[in-house]
Amino acid sequence: MKSTLQTKLGLYLDLIRWNRPAGWLLLLWPTLSALWIASHGFPGWHLVLVFTLGTILMRSAGCCVNDVADRDFDRHVTRTAQRPVTSGAVSVREALGLGAVLALLAFGLVLTTNTVTVLWSVAALAVTLAYPFAKRFVSMPQAVLGVAFSFGIPMAFAAVQSRVPPLAWLLLLGNLFWVIAYDTEYAMVDRDDDLKIGMKTSAITLGRFDVAGVMASYLLFLGLWAWLLREQPGFGVIALGLGAALAQALWHWQLIRQRARDGCFKAFRLNHWLGFAVFAGVALSYVGR
Repeated sequence: MKSTLQTKLGLYLDLIRWNRPAGWLLLLWPTLSALWIASHGFPGWHLVLVFTLGTILMRSAGCCVNDVADRDFDRHVTRTAQRPVTSGAVSVREALGLGAVLALLAFGLVLTTNTVTVLWSVAALAVTLAYPFAKRFVSMPQAVLGVAFSFGIPMAFAAVQSRVPPLAWLLLLGNLFWVIAYDTEYAMVDRDDDLKIGMKTSAITLGRFDVAGVMASYLLFLGLWAWLLREQPGFGVIALGLGAALAQALWHWQLIRQRARDGCFKAFRLNHWLGFAVFAGVALSYVGR
């Protein structure tokens, strides 16, 4: 019995990508950046914990939904063929049940904030549920993922200010381009398999302009955030963080320009350091104020 429970727990942890924290870190850094910007400094441990744990829980819930939605496609993709739902090791009912529990736990955290944040969390959930199916109909599903992975930004402003100002939406727009950049790198890994099964991705849509599209998206992200934050008192420190992020983006170009699977996947996996550089610049800019 103990062995069976351990096996099942291992499958559930694999389902939510527990051993691959890069996924939730990609959501966390822009969310924390928004918290600091909205609060004009450290937002307090309550909100830091709510948004950190909520990010982990919602990303894990999203993995459950995504794997159920893609189970018939994933078996034809080398990288995803052995995922728990695809291989049959975890049933659809189990995966959806786990996803629902995780989403409810995240919602419980949101309930400790305010009404505005609670209301926006419903919209965030709707986008999260829509993304797995967008890959069947939208030529650039990475844009839908960009909205889903950036929704922590307006929610952070809502939690701090009880409103979502235009700055939050513009920061979301900038972050959306970052998501397009790194998820296009991810899609470049699976392009050959996706072409065979008829999946729509930005890597396929962009074709031979995929690398250029990735780099343009990086520049739009960093450029827009720089412009939006240019009047912050500590912008010099923020600029250092954005500069460090730009240096990483140029390194990623070296990794993806030959379109080799290993290089593209490495660039994708390392993107959380780019997000951390931006967050570090934002957070450090408030030190000593």
